[in-house]
Amino acid sequence: MCLQRTLVAFALAAVFSGAFASTSLAHEAVGVAGGLVSGFMHPILGMDHVVAMVAVGLWGAFLGMPALWILPIVFPMVMALGGALGLVGFPLPYIETGIAASAVVLGLMVALEARPPTFIAAIIVGAFAIFHGYAHGAELPHAADAMAFSIGFVVSTGLMHLAGIAIGLLVKWRSGLLFVRGSGAAIAAVGVYFLVS
Repeated sequence: MCLQRTLVAFALAAVFSGAFASTSLAHEAVGVAGGLVSGFMHPILGMDHVVAMVAVGLWGAFLGMPALWILPIVFPMVMALGGALGLVGFPLPYIETGIAASAVVLGLMVALEARPPTFIAAIIVGAFAIFHGYAHGAELPHAADAMAFSIGFVVSTGLMHLAGIAIGLLVKWRSGLLFVRGSGAAIAAVGVYFLVS
């Protein structure tokens, strides 16, 4: 009980501190160190990215095993592929639309307590991960080391998934389930905002 409260407090602190970080932190250094810092901060500084990453963790926790660990592994792996596509300039249309749609769909999956088979959930998560990764790869700062940047954004993404999982553990209690479902609805609403703006 105490460990779960600690995890939830850590998750909330991580998500909210990232949401209010200064955008100048993402691209100020150069080389390997600059690439790592830039890559780590890049997903955190985009609210559309943050809510989708947290939603993956929430949905995984909601679905339980084995989705609890499969979804947060599939997303960064496929995201890295998308990052490589963005880095080499492969043409992929509707990137921002895909990112916003990921928040809408993943948020709704949580809000509606959707329970598809794990492989279907993994396909949904993986399909959206391509767009998130592409955006990171395409926006790689010229001064940053590409490999370090990639490692940074994969680690950052994993931590946001863990934050979602920690919050998602609240589904064991009725009030916690309502909070998690409400969080899913809020994530979907943020996605709609990004779609129309």
